[in-house]
Amino acid sequence: MYRFLLSPRWLGALALTLVAAAVMVFLGNWQLDRYRGRTEVNERIDAGQRMAPTPLADALRAPTGGAGTTGPAPAEDKVWTRVTVTGRYDPTNTVLVRGRTVDSRVGFEVLTPLVLADGTALLIDRGWIPPAPGGATAQPQVPAVPTGDVTVVGRVHETESGAGAVARRDGRLEIRRIGVSRLAGELPYPVYGAYLLLDEQTPAADPAFKAVPVGHANNWQNFGYVVQWWLFAVMALFGYGWVARREARRAAGLGTTPAPLDRAAEPTPSTSA
Repeated sequence: MYRFLLSPRWLGALALTLVAAAVMVFLGNWQLDRYRGRTEVNERIDAGQRMAPTPLADALRAPTGGAGTTGPAPAEDKVWTRVTVTGRYDPTNTVLVRGRTVDSRVGFEVLTPLVLADGTALLIDRGWIPPAPGGATAQPQVPAVPTGDVTVVGRVHETESGAGAVARRDGRLEIRRIGVSRLAGELPYPVYGAYLLLDEQTPAADPAFKAVPVGHANNWQNFGYVVQWWLFAVMALFGYGWVARREARRAAGLGTTPAPLDRAAEPTPSTSA
């Protein structure tokens, strides 16, 4: 009944179906890995918000090169770790990160190097401020930093990709994305390989700053893709089986409908006198 499945046409269709199903399963597994990775990131973000701050050295290795160099990037499990560090702000090398949106408004994030006792520096993202009147690119009035020693508590943020070139405008550094290595090349000291997203500091931060929100990765979108690709794989196999069964029934005559009787063609019964 199913011997036709051994014909070249049906064997080719089976091979194509199996390859398509295997590709769909692979894509589902790939999305599953992305779902797990994004879930781990979200868990680290949540844990960083709750944890007690630890010394900077527990999360980041100090830079060992000369001025303008960067230290090692943080280990993956150290990103979003909440740390505390003490140093002195260097306002002469403040960085404005343009085109940053908070509460649907475009403005600037302000990074200021915190110079530690050993001469190394850590970039501190002090928060977001709106531009000056005149447009989204108008340089803002940056609040002054506290003088003397400052103790900062914040979360480790890895460098951003696609930073582009660093520009100087009106004596200040500007950049579109926070590329630590790019910025380090403009600074007169070795710089840690990540920056700190400020949570609190002593003396207190200026209230003009708004905290930079941390967005969670959309891991459920990846989970939806997992279900989608695996469902497509099942549908491909089911479709092959359904078509094969229909063909088998047709060959066996089980799926044909008998032709209607032609009553007009039947002989007229004779009637006796």
